[in-house]
Amino acid sequence: MKNIVKFVTILAVSGAVASSCIKETFPQGSTVTADQIAESASALQASLNGIPSQMAQGYLIYGDQVSELDMGIPGIFMSLSECTGELYPLGDAGYDHFQRYNTCQQVGKTTYRSYVPWRTLYILVKSANDVIAATNDAEGAKLLYRGQALAYRAYFYWMLMNMYEPVANEYTDCSSVLGLTVPIVSDETTEEEARNNPRVSHDEMVKFILADLVEAADCMEEAAEIGEVTSSKLFPSLAVVYGLTARTLMSATLDKDDATAKEYYAQAAEAAQAAIDAATGCTPLTQAQWEDVNTGFNTEQSAWMWKISYAAENMGNLCNWIGWISAESDWGYASLTGPGIDKKLYDQIPDTDFRKHSWLDPDKFLYCAQFDDWDGYKSCRGDEWIEDAPDYTSIKFRPVGGDYETYSIGGVADVPLMRIEEMYYIKAEALGMQVLQQGKDALEDFVKTYRQSDYTCTASDKDAFQKEILFQKKIEFWGEGIAFFDAKRMKAGCEQSYVGTNAPGDNFKLNCNIIKPDWNFVIPESEESSNSAIADHNNPDPSGSVTPTL
Repeated sequence: MKNIVKFVTILAVSGAVASSCIKETFPQGSTVTADQIAESASALQASLNGIPSQMAQGYLIYGDQVSELDMGIPGIFMSLSECTGELYPLGDAGYDHFQRYNTCQQVGKTTYRSYVPWRTLYILVKSANDVIAATNDAEGAKLLYRGQALAYRAYFYWMLMNMYEPVANEYTDCSSVLGLTVPIVSDETTEEEARNNPRVSHDEMVKFILADLVEAADCMEEAAEIGEVTSSKLFPSLAVVYGLTARTLMSATLDKDDATAKEYYAQAAEAAQAAIDAATGCTPLTQAQWEDVNTGFNTEQSAWMWKISYAAENMGNLCNWIGWISAESDWGYASLTGPGIDKKLYDQIPDTDFRKHSWLDPDKFLYCAQFDDWDGYKSCRGDEWIEDAPDYTSIKFRPVGGDYETYSIGGVADVPLMRIEEMYYIKAEALGMQVLQQGKDALEDFVKTYRQSDYTCTASDKDAFQKEILFQKKIEFWGEGIAFFDAKRMKAGCEQSYVGTNAPGDNFKLNCNIIKPDWNFVIPESEESSNSAIADHNNPDPSGSVTPTL
């Protein structure tokens, strides 16, 4: 543990960690053992390669078209984006399989919306554990594989912690489960432990994640000394490990007293800067890269630190990222649902911020005509498509190569898991929560340099500053699932009912203080039945707990 301990103070994780056991009637994934994986370097490499493939695999859980939510990590990104109300189906909402996350309906423990994200993440944890268990005595190239597997596990648990740990709210009674995250699965699991595996506390989970990241950094640094480094952004690098550390330290501030939170913020700022320094060649997206009709948010760019990718031979026409998120694509559901942005959020974006071009203004071509230095909206489907598309429709995510008709070409996309821009925002927030002006200076420097040349941060206190950070991240990472974690941590609530709202139906018109209650994801019934420690310690069902404001 060399560089990472400079900004992570962590206690050793004591005692054995248990596993989570989920019993279902459908395929449970690989039955290969750690010993079999460890027998050869090629088997180990294949197991590691399988993790990013699983992350982008349509019908990962069921192996067949049972639920369109079953879309791996991109499916979770869709779920989180709809949860926050930052993404609406602005065409025919009836085709939107994710809309229940937006309307806080049918999200209880017996639904796909409970089961799919839980099962997805634990399948991926299991795959990471297989590699970790096979590299206990790693040396040489295996050090790199172990480090990457540890980073994967940390990422999956960071998502689980933030999705399932409840935040107190006025809509559901979480009092009996406050401070609890999820059961920990380690590579030392036993079946006996699995049958009675309790949810661990927030602090214990943070320690577990940070311990994985400390060891991951250690392994990667040692591997680098003998020339074993990560060359593909399909796999987490040392920079990504630092980035995950920064994310985790920000999550650790939840409900902490000011003094303790400041310690975490200080470490998070250092970790974010370390990620920026270690991400060789990574620079924030330019306007040209952002708006490219052929490669916009579908092809690895300089800003991307980490990604997953689709393969033509292993994807279908419906259950894939571009088919769900890109309204220009004509093979999936997005051409029907018309994913777009909340009007109030759009209206807050200054015209001088080029990111506003990612959504179609109600005035469309009249809006474009006011600019001397911008050619206006461009679509692979032409001006007529732009004219006919619903107001506020997104054109951020493009079909690959502009091919909107052939899913096996236009859908074979890269999906960003971490971009360098996020590290600048984390650093700015972490600095500002210690000394407000330092954070404002950092935020202004980034936005002025890369997004809006006339930007000024006017926040007069730390609360207003965090709201500005959240706004910037909602715009920067729209559709990428990032802002959910910040909104829940900041207890920002949501406003989807207001004069002039573009919410696509009355059932979407929810105004919630603190959080929307379905931000506290519910553990599925299948876990309750197989794990006795969960049955009386689940999050309350938030379905229908919020009345639309009409």
